[in-house]
Amino acid sequence: MLFARSLIFAGLHILTAILFSVIAVLVWPLPFKLRYKIISQWAISNLWLLEKICGIRYQIEGVENITAEACVIMCKHQSSWETLALQKVLPPQVWVLKRELLWIPFFGWGLAALKPIAIDRDAGRKALTQVIDQGRERLSSGIWVVIFPEGTRIPRGQMGKFGIGGARLAVETGVSVIPVAHDAGKAWPRHGFIKYPGVINLVIGAKIETQDKSAMDVNKEVYQWIEQQMTRLEGYQPMSTSLRKDK
Repeated sequence: MLFARSLIFAGLHILTAILFSVIAVLVWPLPFKLRYKIISQWAISNLWLLEKICGIRYQIEGVENITAEACVIMCKHQSSWETLALQKVLPPQVWVLKRELLWIPFFGWGLAALKPIAIDRDAGRKALTQVIDQGRERLSSGIWVVIFPEGTRIPRGQMGKFGIGGARLAVETGVSVIPVAHDAGKAWPRHGFIKYPGVINLVIGAKIETQDKSAMDVNKEVYQWIEQQMTRLEGYQPMSTSLRKDK
């Protein structure tokens, strides 16, 4: 039964991605925030499909921590679920991601319409400069910037090494960081096809100010907060791992 439900969801997931990719091309001339509102309906509709087909629901803690001003979001990366949920929970946003995702037929079209900061993960300092320069422009326009500091989805019970990009962007621009943790991996495992029914917990932390702090200090503070929340959500302290690939 789990396989059949997961298969139905996968089929609808792909079909709706194709549909919204075509819509993304059609609405490209519109202002970003209006374009975003339309295209993000794909994520919202897929959260609904997950609940109705796979029995995956979610609850949010810390909604009051979402501020009026644009911030840098540094989010735990454990599943594909959070890439959908953040679009519903948070204000209009762009993501820092690997540029290869834009080359995927249909899906890449819709992604490109959302003004992501698409980096070459092998470019080193050039990629970091791109994150800061383009991130500054997005933030000044009132658009939030979402970064998965682990760079790739990390299995449950583990914490990946944090890249410095998100913290550097926040420090360079003087904006706050809002950390986000969740336990989505229990319902939608990393690289997993089977979706397991249950309730995903999403925790939005209080904003972390960056004035008079180094990027390393901010990174450490975010890491410790997410580690603490994952310990609370999963019942044990996650194991540190050096695994990291920029996404």
